[in-house]
Amino acid sequence: MIVGLDTNFLAYAEGLNDQERQERAISIIDLLMPENVRLPVQALGELHRVLTKKMNLNGSDARAAILRWENLFPTCDTTPSALNSAMDLSADHKFSIWDALILCVAAENGCQILLSEDMQNGFVWRGVTIVNPFALSTHEVAELFH
Repeated sequence: MIVGLDTNFLAYAEGLNDQERQERAISIIDLLMPENVRLPVQALGELHRVLTKKMNLNGSDARAAILRWENLFPTCDTTPSALNSAMDLSADHKFSIWDALILCVAAENGCQILLSEDMQNGFVWRGVTIVNPFALSTHEVAELFH
Protein backbone atom coordinates (compact mmCIF):
# COMPACT_ATOMS: atom_id res chain seq x y z
CA MET A 1 0.00 0.00 0.00
CA ILE A 2 1.53 3.30 -1.12
CA VAL A 3 0.41 6.26 1.01
CA GLY A 4 0.66 9.97 0.25
CA LEU A 5 0.74 12.60 2.99
CA ASP A 6 -1.02 15.93 2.71
CA THR A 7 0.22 19.19 4.20
CA ASN A 8 -2.16 19.26 7.15
CA PHE A 9 -1.10 15.78 8.25
CA LEU A 10 2.55 16.86 8.19
CA ALA A 11 1.72 20.10 10.02
CA TYR A 12 -0.05 18.22 12.80
CA ALA A 13 2.97 15.92 13.14
CA GLU A 14 5.06 19.09 13.55
CA GLY A 15 2.81 20.26 16.39
CA LEU A 16 0.30 22.58 14.72
CA ASN A 17 -2.86 23.12 16.80
CA ASP A 18 -2.89 20.56 19.61
CA GLN A 19 -0.85 17.81 21.21
CA GLU A 20 -3.57 15.19 20.65
CA ARG A 21 -3.40 15.59 16.87
CA GLN A 22 0.38 15.64 16.96
CA GLU A 23 0.49 12.39 18.91
CA ARG A 24 -2.06 10.83 16.57
CA ALA A 25 -0.15 11.88 13.44
CA ILE A 26 3.12 10.57 14.88
CA SER A 27 1.51 7.26 15.85
CA ILE A 28 0.27 6.87 12.27
CA ILE A 29 3.71 7.68 10.89
CA ASP A 30 5.10 4.94 13.11
CA LEU A 31 2.77 2.46 11.35
CA LEU A 32 4.11 3.37 7.91
CA MET A 33 7.03 1.76 6.17
CA PRO A 34 9.14 4.58 4.66
CA GLU A 35 9.38 2.89 1.26
CA ASN A 36 5.56 2.89 1.07
CA VAL A 37 5.13 6.63 1.60
CA ARG A 38 5.25 9.45 -0.93
CA LEU A 39 5.57 13.14 -0.11
CA PRO A 40 4.41 15.53 -2.81
CA VAL A 41 6.90 18.40 -3.01
CA GLN A 42 3.87 20.71 -3.10
CA ALA A 43 2.94 19.50 0.41
CA LEU A 44 6.45 20.23 1.67
CA GLY A 45 6.33 23.74 0.22
CA GLU A 46 2.99 24.36 1.88
CA LEU A 47 4.36 22.93 5.13
CA HIS A 48 7.21 25.44 5.03
CA ARG A 49 4.67 28.23 4.80
CA VAL A 50 2.66 26.79 7.72
CA LEU A 51 5.78 26.45 9.83
CA THR A 52 6.91 30.02 9.20
CA LYS A 53 3.54 31.82 9.16
CA LYS A 54 1.29 29.88 11.54
CA MET A 55 3.86 28.33 13.87
CA ASN A 56 6.27 31.29 13.72
CA LEU A 57 9.38 29.21 13.10
CA ASN A 58 12.31 31.05 11.57
CA GLY A 59 13.35 30.11 8.06
CA SER A 60 16.29 27.97 9.19
CA ASP A 61 14.19 25.88 11.57
CA ALA A 62 11.46 25.45 8.96
CA ARG A 63 14.07 24.37 6.42
CA ALA A 64 15.47 21.84 8.89
CA ALA A 65 11.98 20.40 9.42
CA ILE A 66 11.43 20.05 5.67
CA LEU A 67 14.80 18.35 5.27
CA ARG A 68 13.88 15.87 8.02
CA TRP A 69 10.74 14.93 6.07
CA GLU A 70 12.74 14.62 2.84
CA ASN A 71 15.17 12.29 4.60
CA LEU A 72 12.37 10.21 6.09
CA PHE A 73 10.23 9.60 3.00
CA PRO A 74 10.61 9.72 -0.81
CA THR A 75 9.42 12.92 -2.45
CA CYS A 76 7.40 13.32 -5.64
CA ASP A 77 7.82 16.22 -8.03
CA THR A 78 5.03 18.13 -9.69
CA THR A 79 4.87 17.40 -13.40
CA PRO A 80 3.12 19.29 -16.20
CA SER A 81 0.67 16.39 -16.54
CA ALA A 82 -0.12 16.57 -12.81
CA LEU A 83 -0.75 20.31 -13.15
CA ASN A 84 -3.07 19.76 -16.11
CA SER A 85 -4.98 17.05 -14.23
CA ALA A 86 -5.17 19.27 -11.16
CA MET A 87 -6.77 22.07 -13.16
CA ASP A 88 -9.41 19.60 -14.40
CA LEU A 89 -9.97 18.22 -10.92
CA SER A 90 -10.29 21.72 -9.52
CA ALA A 91 -12.82 22.72 -12.18
CA ASP A 92 -14.83 19.49 -12.04
CA HIS A 93 -14.88 18.82 -8.29
CA LYS A 94 -14.28 22.24 -6.68
CA PHE A 95 -10.92 21.33 -5.11
CA SER A 96 -8.46 24.15 -4.56
CA ILE A 97 -5.76 23.97 -7.20
CA TRP A 98 -3.17 23.23 -4.49
CA ASP A 99 -5.12 20.33 -2.98
CA ALA A 100 -5.86 19.02 -6.45
CA LEU A 101 -2.17 19.17 -7.32
CA ILE A 102 -1.23 17.12 -4.26
CA LEU A 103 -3.87 14.52 -5.13
CA CYS A 104 -2.77 14.33 -8.77
CA VAL A 105 0.90 13.95 -7.83
CA ALA A 106 -0.10 11.17 -5.41
CA ALA A 107 -1.97 9.44 -8.23
CA GLU A 108 0.96 9.77 -10.64
CA ASN A 109 3.20 8.15 -8.05
CA GLY A 110 1.09 5.10 -7.38
CA CYS A 111 -0.51 6.07 -4.09
CA GLN A 112 -3.66 4.20 -3.14
CA ILE A 113 -4.33 6.42 -0.11
CA LEU A 114 -3.79 10.11 0.55
CA LEU A 115 -3.97 10.99 4.24
CA SER A 116 -5.65 14.37 4.53
CA GLU A 117 -7.96 15.98 7.02
CA ASP A 118 -9.19 18.84 4.85
CA MET A 119 -9.95 17.19 1.51
CA GLN A 120 -13.11 15.22 0.74
CA ASN A 121 -12.89 12.08 2.92
CA GLY A 122 -13.66 9.02 0.81
CA PHE A 123 -13.23 10.81 -2.52
CA VAL A 124 -11.47 8.62 -5.09
CA TRP A 125 -9.41 10.04 -7.95
CA ARG A 126 -7.49 7.82 -10.35
CA GLY A 127 -7.16 5.04 -7.81
CA VAL A 128 -6.28 7.27 -4.83
CA THR A 129 -8.73 7.37 -1.93
CA ILE A 130 -8.62 10.39 0.37
CA VAL A 131 -8.69 9.22 3.98
CA ASN A 132 -9.10 11.46 6.99
CA PRO A 133 -6.99 9.59 9.54
CA PHE A 134 -8.38 11.70 12.38
CA ALA A 135 -11.91 10.46 11.69
CA LEU A 136 -10.89 6.81 12.20
CA SER A 137 -9.83 4.80 15.22
CA THR A 138 -6.18 3.83 15.52
CA HIS A 139 -7.17 0.24 14.70
CA GLU A 140 -9.01 1.33 11.54
CA VAL A 141 -6.01 3.34 10.38
CA ALA A 142 -3.66 0.40 11.02
CA GLU A 143 -5.97 -1.86 8.99
CA LEU A 144 -5.63 0.47 5.99
CA PHE A 145 -1.93 -0.29 5.71
CA HIS A 146 -2.16 -4.08 5.92
